[in-house]
Amino acid sequence: MSAMDERPHIALNAHLLSGEATYRSAGIHGYLYNTLALLPEVAPEFAYTVFTGRGKPPANPGMTVRRARLPNENPVSRIAWEQLAAPFELRRLKPDLLHGMAFALPLAWRGPSVVTIFDLSFIRHPERLSAARRLYLRAFTRASARRATRVLTISRSARDEIHELLGVPLDCIDVAYPGVSPDFYRRTPAEIEAFRREHGLPERFILYLGTLEPRKNLETLIHAYARLPQRREVRLVLAGARGWQTEGLFELIETLGLAEDVLTTGYLSGSALPMWYNASELFAYPSLYEGFGMPVVEAMACGAPVVASHATSLPEAAGPAGTLLPPTDVDAWVDAIARLLDDEDTRRSLSRRGQQHARQFTWQQTARQTAECYHRALLMRG
Repeated sequence: MSAMDERPHIALNAHLLSGEATYRSAGIHGYLYNTLALLPEVAPEFAYTVFTGRGKPPANPGMTVRRARLPNENPVSRIAWEQLAAPFELRRLKPDLLHGMAFALPLAWRGPSVVTIFDLSFIRHPERLSAARRLYLRAFTRASARRATRVLTISRSARDEIHELLGVPLDCIDVAYPGVSPDFYRRTPAEIEAFRREHGLPERFILYLGTLEPRKNLETLIHAYARLPQRREVRLVLAGARGWQTEGLFELIETLGLAEDVLTTGYLSGSALPMWYNASELFAYPSLYEGFGMPVVEAMACGAPVVASHATSLPEAAGPAGTLLPPTDVDAWVDAIARLLDDEDTRRSLSRRGQQHARQFTWQQTARQTAECYHRALLMRG
């Protein structure tokens, strides 16, 4: 903090900002980027310095950006900066508070701190990570959570899980829900029809959007779709990049004779996502585990009725506007989807309620909740 600036100084480690958002980075990248974009606006009482590598933080006169020389897209280099170089940088900077924006803090840092933990999937579903990545996250996230002045997370479900698995007191954990970009809104029928024609999409389809991997529980959705009475009238679109262990999913599609009915798109860029939600008849999200479940809220913002699992944080994402089901009860999924496909009035009602529910999730609110966490941490330091 300069002699001319008496504001508390916040240092933010944003090394997981991506130079280019991919399906592996888009969620965390978007959360970091949008929070950084709005923090100076909603909390001008702080001065901010952002540490990053080749990532692209938002252009913001309210923040100073310091770039690391190491190639931060390499996990080993990123961890080396975080644990070895960052303490020296912080001694020179002397911030009033350090925010580790993704899972970890420098273990040598002794000052007030906040660490964001998005979820504990590396504990609940360790099989999806390499052994080295699991070891790093388990060791450094646990140590950081216990050393941090406060922990920040993205849902009440994740808060409870951090308390249960990492032993952090509930009154030391804050929630800053993700926001929805203004690009996600209901389009006109003419715009939707033009998008369908441009992409050769069927008139009616059920949409899933997310990485194709076991914890997304797509087998339940495939089995339910195979039994729908309307299957010949409605296609199923699985939009998203292939993750790990997808062979069984595609074998199941072939075995059930659905190869002509189930469409896969691969990874979709952010600019196209709103139109895919808009064009769908309904959005299905059978995931077994989510830190929050942003696709559910995005789909609602675009007017798509949502059917989702009653698992982890998804009830928070869906709120009263979603149809929530036991994640592996195929009969329940068949019944709920079939009823919605046959009932246009109910779909319209859910669409209106979903759009209203989604409006509460804004990046301005995310930034405000983050700043409130800083205030609490600074009050606790002395």
